Amino acid sequence: MSFYEWRPYVPVAARRQQAERTLAKLRKRGQSIAPVTIEGSKIAKSFWGKSWCTNLERYSDYASRLPRGRTYVRNGSVVDLQIAAGKIAAMVAGSELYNVKIAIAPVTPKDWKAICRDCAGTVDSLVELLQGRLAESVMDRVCRAGNGLFPSPREIKLSCSCPDWAGMCKHVAAALYGVGARLDEMPQLLFVLRDVDENELLASAGQGLPLASAAPNGAAVLDEGDVAALFGLEMADASAAEPVVPPARKRSPRSKAPAGSPARSKPVAEDAKPTAKVDRSRHAARAKPEPERPRRRTQRPAQHSP
Repeated sequence: MSFYEWRPYVPVAARRQQAERTLAKLRKRGQSIAPVTIEGSKIAKSFWGKSWCTNLERYSDYASRLPRGRTYVRNGSVVDLQIAAGKIAAMVAGSELYNVKIAIAPVTPKDWKAICRDCAGTVDSLVELLQGRLAESVMDRVCRAGNGLFPSPREIKLSCSCPDWAGMCKHVAAALYGVGARLDEMPQLLFVLRDVDENELLASAGQGLPLASAAPNGAAVLDEGDVAALFGLEMADASAAEPVVPPARKRSPRSKAPAGSPARSKPVAEDAKPTAKVDRSRHAARAKPEPERPRRRTQRPAQHSP
C-alpha cells in the first residue's frame, strides 16, 4: 500500500490497545505521558478552555477538519499531550500512533503591553485570573481576535506524521481540542504557551488609577452600631466608662523641730498681700530697754586753799 492510499478503518478499542502498548514502552524509557481524558460530552468547561475552543472554531481555515478532531479527542485518542513555551507535542492514536507537532508564535511585546494596559485595575488576584472570574471587559479583551491572548491561524504552524496531505488533519485537530481540555486543569499553561507572564496583569492593576482618592462620603462611613452588628462585637460606650482617677501621692512625714528652735513659717506666695497682724510679743521683747548699770563715782581729792 502506497503512502497516498487510505488505510483501512481500525476500531477505537483496537486503536487504544495499540496505543497502550506503545506508551508502555515509552514509560519504560522514562518518558512522561499525559493523556487527555474527557468526561461527558463537553470538551472544556472552564472559561479558558471554552475560549480556546471557541477561538479555533471562529476561523474558516479549520472548519472542515474540526468535527473529526472533536470525535477523536472525546474517545480518548489523544494519548499524550505536552505543552511548553511556543510549542505543543502530542501523540494521537489512529490507524497507528501518530506524532503531532504544533508551533505557536508568542504574543508580541506590543500586543501584550496593550492587553496589560487595557486590563489595568480590573484583575484583583492571580486566583481569580486563573479561575476565569473576570470582568466582562477583561474577557472580551483577552479573547479579541487578532491581538488577544489566543492565537490566530497565521500564528499557528501544524505538522503530523500521518499520510493526510491537508494542513490540519483530524489528528492535529484532536490535539488542539486537547489543549482546551488541558486548560480546564491547568489554565496557566496558556500563558506558558504564549510566552507571557500572567503576573504582569496583576502588576498593572495599580496603573491608570489616581494616586489620591477622594474623601469617603459621610453616608458610606459605618457607625459604631453598624460595625458592632456587622462583626458581632459588643462595643463599649465611651460615655459610660468610669473616669480613671490617678492614685494620690503619699506625703512624707514631717520631722519635728527640736525644742527651743523657732518654728518655720510657711512660705508666702509672691502675689499675696502682707498680713496686718503683727506678733506684738516679739516686738515688745525687742523694744524693752536693757537695765542701766550703776556708775561708779570717783571721789576727787579735796582741794586745800592756800
